[in-house]
Amino acid sequence: MSEQPTLPKIRIRGLCKAFGEKVVLDGIDLDVAPGTSMVVIGGSGSGKSVLLKCVLGLLQADAGSIEIDGEDVLRMDRQEAEKQRARIGMLFQNGALFDSLPVWENVAFGLLAQRVTPRREARARAEAELALVGLAPTVGELWPSELSGGMQKRVALARAMASRPDILFFDEPTTGLDPIMGAVIDGIIVDCVKRLGSTAVAITHDMASARRIGDRAAMINKGRIVWEGPATALMDSGNEVVDQFTHGRREGPIQMELRR
Repeated sequence: MSEQPTLPKIRIRGLCKAFGEKVVLDGIDLDVAPGTSMVVIGGSGSGKSVLLKCVLGLLQADAGSIEIDGEDVLRMDRQEAEKQRARIGMLFQNGALFDSLPVWENVAFGLLAQRVTPRREARARAEAELALVGLAPTVGELWPSELSGGMQKRVALARAMASRPDILFFDEPTTGLDPIMGAVIDGIIVDCVKRLGSTAVAITHDMASARRIGDRAAMINKGRIVWEGPATALMDSGNEVVDQFTHGRREGPIQMELRR
């Protein structure tokens, strides 16, 4: 007997989102297999962040479906959808740490918010997660403003992992970092995703980062997925749109749109 195809961890079909007359997502189709890392690339304003926000429920899609383990979160009631989305850990582009909380409470924020984990246990979990991203327990006593950009990224990553999510989203994980620290963060991401056995989706402009953390890659252009393939093929995809973007060429099918 032939084996049944593996059900995608995330399956997106016909996803549309517009803001007034501006169509940002125009029928996105994308599958992410369990335990793999998908990198989504595209120009500024192409809809990468809007795609993540629709999956997270931060924006309401206009049409289409978003299935997690075969269940469409857009067709669920609010409580069921929030339960599904609670399985997703998120690393925001700017870290999004709470300035008014010490580092350990930032890491344990989700655990404390649920009010089912005692503070002592939550702090121990936070210190364990900090260790996994290469930070000492004493860092937990500091305030976010006392951290470098690279340390803030590590703390934000520790927070994303603290609830042991089976899906992780990364929004421009290396933005604002020097090349060495960017490579360090990418390495930590790869190690953490493998350790948790999670499925990961990252959006990035950084082609070196995309190839380091991605198993597969997809490109959004004009609201649609125009190419998908192995992340190792990003620099030699054979697709003129992808090639122009990944090599940073001024001339090609991608043209800067005039702002109105």
